[in-house]
Amino acid sequence: MKLLSLGLSEIEEVILNLGQPKYRAKQLYSGLQAGKRPEEINVPRSLCDLLYANGYTYGGVTIHQKLVSKIDGTVKYLYELEDGNIIEGVLMHYKHGSTLCVSTQVGCRMGCAFCASTIGGLVRHLEAGEILGQVIAANRDNKTEDQKRAVTNIVLMGSGEPLDNYDNVLKFLKLVSSEDGLNISERNISLSTCGLVPQIHRLKEEHLGITLSLSLHAPEDELRKKMMPIANAYTVKETVDAMRSYVEKTGRRVVYEYALVNKSNDTKECAQKLARLIRGMQCHVNLIPLNSVHESGLAGSDMKRVAAFKAELEKENISVTVRREMGADISGACGQLRRSYLKREESPCNTSV
Repeated sequence: MKLLSLGLSEIEEVILNLGQPKYRAKQLYSGLQAGKRPEEINVPRSLCDLLYANGYTYGGVTIHQKLVSKIDGTVKYLYELEDGNIIEGVLMHYKHGSTLCVSTQVGCRMGCAFCASTIGGLVRHLEAGEILGQVIAANRDNKTEDQKRAVTNIVLMGSGEPLDNYDNVLKFLKLVSSEDGLNISERNISLSTCGLVPQIHRLKEEHLGITLSLSLHAPEDELRKKMMPIANAYTVKETVDAMRSYVEKTGRRVVYEYALVNKSNDTKECAQKLARLIRGMQCHVNLIPLNSVHESGLAGSDMKRVAAFKAELEKENISVTVRREMGADISGACGQLRRSYLKREESPCNTSV
């Protein structure tokens, strides 16, 4: 059992079941939220021994590698899990605060053509504490004396499909927003999905304050199928209708992520179809100049085509922005750094010291 996957009340139950005084739970929980392992927390060593003897582990992550962009200060992390698996995260600095992009799975099985995370498939789901551990590790690595926390915003847009790991992701959202823990407001958290329609309908009943983003990337079925296998299971209409239902149920604005592929989904016709598809909905479109992924063979649109697509949407009164590229010099796009790391490890010429 991973301790970071437990809330304060669950930690209290563990402590009492081990025959320890209840106040030890708060000490243990506070230390864990600060990124400390049990043996680093100011509790008796005998308690740590009891925890480990009963199968409890820290359950967080260790920073395996850290790269800092010389262009914009973006930080790319490779995290190591307790079982040796590697995941990644990105810390982006803005005027309003610092946003951490977290992973929810080791690898991914969604198969999107433009994403490096899915190459090699899904290894396993991350537990709630392993997702939380990424936030805690980034906090510990960046926090200054006058800050309660360095990470102010979270986006679940790293490796993995969050709604494919539904229960662990939901537990993470409750843990990270808990007043007992990091207390990051749900309104400062965004969750991005490729469009698992049943899970979108399920999520709208959870009464969360998060922002839901959909990786749409095409306004019609045949074009989307070429980019995203999930389009073979759910049509564009079904997916957008689910997002519309989410808006109606929650009152929260949704976001459509749209990665622009050169002379494919970036035409004037596609922009017009997209506008018709989402018109009248409380939503925003985030245009993404596609990062190059060698294995995909897809090329991103140049900025002239990006600007033309944006202008076409604005003509239709669609709220739209172009995402600023962050960390371009440190493999900033999702899955790229982990992919390059795994390639090095698999190389027959690789040697370990």
